[in-house]
Amino acid sequence: MPENTLPAFERALEIGVTTLETDIGITADAVVVISHDPFLNPAITRDAAGQWLAGTKGPLIRSLTLAQLQSYDIGRIRPGTPYAASFSTQQPRDGTHMPTLAALFDMVKARGASEVRFNIETKVNPTEPDDTVGPEAMTRALLKVVHEAGMAQRVTIQSFDWRTLQLVQKIAPQIPRVYLSIQTPNGDNVRDGAWTAGFKLSEHGSVPRLVKAAGGAVWSPNGGAVTEGLVKEAQALGLKVVPWTINNPGDMDRLIGWGVDGIISDYPDRLRAVVQARGLPLPAPLPGR
Repeated sequence: MPENTLPAFERALEIGVTTLETDIGITADAVVVISHDPFLNPAITRDAAGQWLAGTKGPLIRSLTLAQLQSYDIGRIRPGTPYAASFSTQQPRDGTHMPTLAALFDMVKARGASEVRFNIETKVNPTEPDDTVGPEAMTRALLKVVHEAGMAQRVTIQSFDWRTLQLVQKIAPQIPRVYLSIQTPNGDNVRDGAWTAGFKLSEHGSVPRLVKAAGGAVWSPNGGAVTEGLVKEAQALGLKVVPWTINNPGDMDRLIGWGVDGIISDYPDRLRAVVQARGLPLPAPLPGR
């Protein structure tokens, strides 16, 4: 399904998941919407006339009202792009628009998915502060929608920018925080205090201990940076470990063998097959409609 859309979340519920993972942005009129990027992505976005957006970045979400945003169609990937090749099995849903977080909560309630949780990522970047509203504005807007929907007991909030997680800890400490980390040749947020709210890896010795010092309940590392030893270390500190984004069944099986507490994947159907083969309990799928 097209990413970060209501059809995608409905499909996930019908496959059977414990948690819907998503990212958020804030519009010019202060509405919390669901989007992976702080801007409209030309690889998946067409304007009201049906034309694909030009360039590598469309308008910033913060520069558009909700009404303006929802004039764009995000129901298919632009053909012939590398992105389309990466997700060649995606089924288009023309006429699909960027949803609000409130609409996602409403859909899940309407479908009766009373056990499903939400793992919501604040998309802020300390190196590009003008692309989004600030950490406090985003955090407070997110928490307002969560509380208005009565979802505080079913939400975790995650971020690579740990400033928002520190704010959640202060404003709504009952909501668990998920500390995202990435350690790749192209990116590393745990060695830069701007990303980690001033907590320094050099003072704590390992990423699990860094997360623990920051007050985290869950550590969510990229799959390529986690080892069995780090999983055990984190769990000994009382943290849950939920690697992302694991799409290869062999990697899923290996991580389950290491005892991780959860897995984030673009393909929950693949993950269910691996879990089932291990004889582990599965979340109930919702009937389609």
